[in-house]
Order: sequence, then structure tokens, then C-alpha cells
Amino acid sequence: MKTDEHSTEAVGADPASRILHPASASGRVLAIVGRPNVGKSALFNRIAGQRIAIVHEESGVTRDRLVHEVVRDGERFELIDTGGLDTFDRQQPDHEIHQGTRQQVEVAIEDAAALIWVVDLTAGCVPLDEEVGSMLRRSGKPVLLAANKADTPRLDHLTNEFEKFHYPIYPVSALHNRGTGELISAALTHLPPGAPPEAVDALKVVIAGRPNVGKSSFVNRLLGHQRVIVSNVPGTTRDSIEVPFVIGKGPQARRYKLIDTAGIRKSGRLHEAVEKFSLIRAEESIRRADVVVLMLDAEQGPTALDKKIAALIQAAQKGCVVIVNKWDLAAGLVKMEAYEKALKKVFAYLAVPVLFISAHDGTNIRKSIEAIDRVAAAVQLKLPTGVMNRLLRDAMQKVQPPMIEGRRLKLYYATQVGTKPVRLKLFVNQTRRLTPAYETYLIRALRAAFDLDGAPVIFHLASSHTPLTPGGSART
Repeated sequence: MKTDEHSTEAVGADPASRILHPASASGRVLAIVGRPNVGKSALFNRIAGQRIAIVHEESGVTRDRLVHEVVRDGERFELIDTGGLDTFDRQQPDHEIHQGTRQQVEVAIEDAAALIWVVDLTAGCVPLDEEVGSMLRRSGKPVLLAANKADTPRLDHLTNEFEKFHYPIYPVSALHNRGTGELISAALTHLPPGAPPEAVDALKVVIAGRPNVGKSSFVNRLLGHQRVIVSNVPGTTRDSIEVPFVIGKGPQARRYKLIDTAGIRKSGRLHEAVEKFSLIRAEESIRRADVVVLMLDAEQGPTALDKKIAALIQAAQKGCVVIVNKWDLAAGLVKMEAYEKALKKVFAYLAVPVLFISAHDGTNIRKSIEAIDRVAAAVQLKLPTGVMNRLLRDAMQKVQPPMIEGRRLKLYYATQVGTKPVRLKLFVNQTRRLTPAYETYLIRALRAAFDLDGAPVIFHLASSHTPLTPGGSART
């Protein structure tokens, strides 16, 4: 269906739902729940075998539910970390965040086949634990009670206080990795039968940008439900939220992992340790990504911080799509063509597709998915060697390389040596005769011929006149 700059792509239906499907673990889901500051995220990281969730002594650091696929003891399952179940004052300005956290916990409980309820063994049973216990009892799901902070066997007798809940109790220490193996072995018995672990290379799509540009709203619109907490309070998203999804069906289906990051702020404004962790996590996500969606605010336009984020993406050599969100608020004030032209001047060093969307009303959401899919295909494209060499030679005949020290660059042969990003090794007479401007010209010729818009192309140069170093020299 064609759209113009003011249209939505579907009326009464989410346009993304026809091509994008959440990845499923066939009901093999374990959710970690409990009140704040009992060590849920520490236990999540311990079971996952890597530091995924931010762990900090501040209460309420985890807000969204974090999902990670785990392979353990020959079993594959999804593990969910949730925010702390807490009481809250409805008059507080961040009430909507607390309410969103609770909703995310409720969804996790509904999705899970079994629940791991984490309590603080050293603090004993507190009134909020009673409230959590009542909520879990109403769910009707199997519950395993993980009595955390049992750092030594001498503390195990403190579990007696929690026997009144009539759930199996496992004294564990997420900090010292004590008792977690027994806990998980017991939890796995409550999961439905599943297929053996598969080697699935899901491409990572990271949504990056400043705070409050609509990253979480975009993720929710893509998935068709409230997967990530959305609030006007800056800094609502703190962890990088990973959501597996699939584009297409059957043998041609493409598996992705969608990652919503915390908003990147100026370093001078990061006063809290948690915000510093969030910035580090967002930058790590960009480095781990295959494709980065740089999200901008249509009303505010590109800022100095947006340029900094774009520079991070370019330095990390990642595929990129620029998405201008909140177009419904700016469409009547400026023409899309003029906006895009100005934007490409600001980001002249990024040869990427630009999309104008509204996460609020669904404008161009389907087109954004298709653009992400195209760039994801481009970053892992294997170019036919013969065609690539002919194309480069034709481009060099059409526009000759500049004279450097009385001689021109000669290309003897080119071969592809890698993907994600596309890496080409060029055997030339001398590497210094390839100027940055001419290199850009050759890369543009490759982009046009192989539909590599948004995908970095890296040249590794090998000279016939100098000793060959491992990998040659690399240029972007």
C-alpha cells in the first residue's frame, strides 16, 4: 500500500504485524520476580552467564523486563528479569513508571511456564514479600523460592521463615554462584518439552538516540504491544532491552534481536551511577550491533548529540538507518523532501536510508521494518567476485584515479574477505595512491550496483611494492 507523508499504512490494524513476528521459545520461559533490591538482576546475570542487567544498590534500577535466551545443561529456554514489585504513591511524578514496571511484571508472569521468586535471606520475610507471595499464588504458576544472599551454608537455616509460603526453597548466592545449579535444574523440570539447542545467528538491531525521541514507543509499535515502558520522564529506559523477533515465515524467515537502548546524554550531565552504566550499555550495544537505527526527533531536528551518536555508529562500522520520529507533529510545518535534504547535509558522512515515521499513529512503520531488513541483508551480502572486479575496473575507467607522485592507482584484483560489515581486500600498486575522495567514489559505485545503502564498505589494501602486513591497511 502506498503512503504519503501524512498517511498511516493501515487503519484499525498494526501494519507491522503482517511481516514481523515475535520469536517464540515454545513456552519454555522462566521469569525471575520479587520485591526491589533482593538480587533479581544479579541472579539473572548469573544464570545467563554474562552481565546483561545493570546491578546497582539503588532501588528500582530494572524497570522493563529483560529477556535472554539461555542454553544450559543441554536445555534452551528464555529467562526474564523483571522490575521490583513495589508499592507506590500515586501522587509521585514517576507513578506511571512504577505502574509500567508492575504491568511488565504481570506480563512476564503470564508468559512464564515457571517462576523464580527471589527473596533476601538476610533481611527475612518483610510485608512486601507477603504481597508478592499473594500475587504469585493467584497466578497458579509453579514457583521456586530462591533465598538469595545465602553466601555460606551457615545461613541456610534462615529459610525456615519462608516455609509458610509452601514453595520449594533453594538457598542461593548470586554473588558467589552458590546453589544456582540446583535451582535451575529444578526449574527446568517445569518447562514443556523443547527442541535441542540450535545455533541461531540472530542479527542485532539496536535502536539508539537521545532520551525522549520515541525509541521505546517505536519498539512497542513494531511489536504491536506494550513491550517497553513509555514515559515522558527522561531516563525511563535504563537497561538495553533485547526482544527477539522474526521477519517473514518459513525457510526465508530472518531472525533478529531488537535492542532498545537507554537514551544517550552528554557526559557532563550524567550525575547518577545508574545513568553512567546506561550510557556505557548503550555504547556497548552499538558496538555489538549489526544494524543501528539512529532515531531523531522531527520537531527538534538533529542536535550536536545526534551527530555524536552518528559518529559512534560510523566509528563502529555498523549498518545504519536514520529514522525521524514524531513526523505527525512536524509534517505540516516542513516538506519531507526539504527536511531530508537538510538532514543528509548534516550527516553527509553517513550514506544511509532516511525514513519519516510516527510511532504514535503508525505512519511508515512498515517501511521502517523493510528498510531495516534491507540494510541487514546488505551488511552480510557476499558480492560475486567477477562482477565486483568488473564494476571496480569500469568505475576506474570512467573516472581515473588522481595522479600521486606522477603515477595513478592501479587495481590488480579485489576479493571479499568478510561481512558485517562488507570487507574487500584490494591488491593495488601502492596503497598511498588511493585518496579518501577516490575511495569514496569507488564505494559509491559499489553501493549503487549492489544495493548497499546503509551498509559500511571497508577496504583493506595490499600493495605489491611494500611488505604485506597482516590484513593490509584498512579504510572505511
